[in-house]
Amino acid sequence: MCFSKFTKINYLLAGLMGFFLFSCSDKKGVDASISEIPVDFKIERFDQLFYDTPTADFPALKKRFPFLFPAQFDDAFWMEKKADTLFVELHDEVQKKFDNLDQVALGLKGLFQHIKHYYPEENPKRVITLISEVDIESKAIYADSLVLISLDTYLGKDHRFYQGFPEYLRPEFEADQILPDVADAFISTKIARVQDKTLLGQMIFQGKLLYAKQQLLPELSDEVIVMYTQEQLKWCIANEEQMWRYFVNDKLLYSTDYKLQTRFIQPSPFSKYYLDIDADSPGRTGAWLGWQIVRSYMKNNNVTLQTLLQMDAKEIFEQSRYKPKK
Repeated sequence: MCFSKFTKINYLLAGLMGFFLFSCSDKKGVDASISEIPVDFKIERFDQLFYDTPTADFPALKKRFPFLFPAQFDDAFWMEKKADTLFVELHDEVQKKFDNLDQVALGLKGLFQHIKHYYPEENPKRVITLISEVDIESKAIYADSLVLISLDTYLGKDHRFYQGFPEYLRPEFEADQILPDVADAFISTKIARVQDKTLLGQMIFQGKLLYAKQQLLPELSDEVIVMYTQEQLKWCIANEEQMWRYFVNDKLLYSTDYKLQTRFIQPSPFSKYYLDIDADSPGRTGAWLGWQIVRSYMKNNNVTLQTLLQMDAKEIFEQSRYKPKK
């Protein structure tokens, strides 16, 4: 098994291929019919309101946002929270980074238009920004007509608040991940739960998530969708055939060994092929390959996005006619 180490020629070829893919996406833009879909939503800066509301007006704030004030906590608790030095620092940093949300609002408009194109019954009305004290498990939440966004989890990968996180996880703290995270939160409400515990089943489940995310956000490049650097994406493109051959030859595709998810599906600094090339590989290469299988399936089959998200992984693979690029 021979994985490619990048030479100048490798980078040139991969770069040209990436440029072609990105250019096609850019030229496509937002379909005219989708851009005309009316959406009516409002961004409510709870992160500002919570901090700025005087104590006397706090009951009105709780009435406006009852779902953000658990009943077991009294007003004294919230007053202490407002005065907490860590919360004050979080608030100040969020205000500096997000003094206005015009660009986020523009991106959300396009996202919501695409959501309504595929799911006309969806009608997000309220987008609420807040400070979650860096709760990375709840960066973005989509529930019925409500979207919650924790702005303190998007201050930039090099921000001092995130220094305790492993370096490979920090790209998810970039502001350009707000839209993908909202899209991911929405998709998770529509995609069928994964039943197939094989590596291939997990790969295709992740592939469906990535494919759906890019359908909802077609203006974003592949590296933003998959959260890779350009170099990591080029590595995957250059080594697609070799990765696939490794999975086939080592009979890993139908294995249910959970360790394979750690090696190839879950976030990690690199994928673990146990070869000298590992240090050059990005994490989650199994998810990236699953994305290519799903793309091949959708290219060769006339099905809707809604149908795809409910389909069995085995059926997708068998009808994908997937053939890795050499």
